[in-house]
Amino acid sequence: MQRCARYLAAIGLTASIAACGSGSGAPVRVTIPQGSNLRVAADSLARAGVVAYPRFFRLYASMRRGDRGIRAGTYMLRPHEGWGTVLDALRRGKGLVHVVTIPEGYAISQIAPLIASKLGQPEDSVAAAVSDSVLLHQLDVPTKTLEGYLFPDTYTFSDGTTARAAVEAMVHRFEQVWKPEWTARLDTLHLSRNDVMALASIVEKEARLPEERPVIAAVYMNRLRGGIPLQADPTVQFALGKHVARVYYKDLEVESPYNTYKHKGLPPGPIASPGKASIEAALYPANVPFIYFVAFPDGHHEFRRDLAGHEKAKLEARKAWDSLETVRRNDSSRAK
Repeated sequence: MQRCARYLAAIGLTASIAACGSGSGAPVRVTIPQGSNLRVAADSLARAGVVAYPRFFRLYASMRRGDRGIRAGTYMLRPHEGWGTVLDALRRGKGLVHVVTIPEGYAISQIAPLIASKLGQPEDSVAAAVSDSVLLHQLDVPTKTLEGYLFPDTYTFSDGTTARAAVEAMVHRFEQVWKPEWTARLDTLHLSRNDVMALASIVEKEARLPEERPVIAAVYMNRLRGGIPLQADPTVQFALGKHVARVYYKDLEVESPYNTYKHKGLPPGPIASPGKASIEAALYPANVPFIYFVAFPDGHHEFRRDLAGHEKAKLEARKAWDSLETVRRNDSSRAK
């Protein structure tokens, strides 16, 4: 504190808690962009409320020869932190964190490289973590990986976080989101939690409009009850092990328990990580009689209860998709 006061006196600023304090309140996130100079860093710190008087903070840093060697990245720092502490953090990378956002509908094949890249961990370490037998047993997951149970959210990990710790945090988040009343609901549906998660993951991949999630879930539940194959294209994509823009008839022949065209019932487990809304849709599907639906270019689906109506809707959808493709080709030609 005394040393800080001397520096402040030298630049004509009276010592204060804002400059020499020990920090108060919950840590806030501050991002110092790559290639930032001290001015940019000071402005970022001021916007986050970590330091007051950014101009004087720069002078203070210059006097301490701390205006160079600032490490870029995202930090968790306390508001009104002492300037010496802040400067030391920026130079040594103390408080550096890694922000990882897992979008809804991401599969492990997408999540693993994202975690590895953000945390600087080998992908092999992530692969081992998502196959951990302890976590699988904890969640009562019958499949070989935690597919579907790495909850989609934004996570802040401290520098040096291992792949195992990151995966544990995502599983813990899933357990936080899962409500006790949802467990009670399973008996009403005559489904296991893994079944519901499998259905929710399909809903997540199919739905584009939030209000359609419960209706899509209802279509698949009606098919399950009627002994009709789900015929869900996203499960075929998962079975193929790669994303395809469009599922063709030849793709439907892939041999896999996840191919719901060949095998009745739900797949062995989730095909991606569903968000809370899709899980709720699977638990509480709409009360509708539909067993068919088809997607249109604007993201909405047309739902039908009989095959004749579905075939008509498919023709309308095909015309809409063909029209869109024609527009795209014309736009591409004009661009050239």
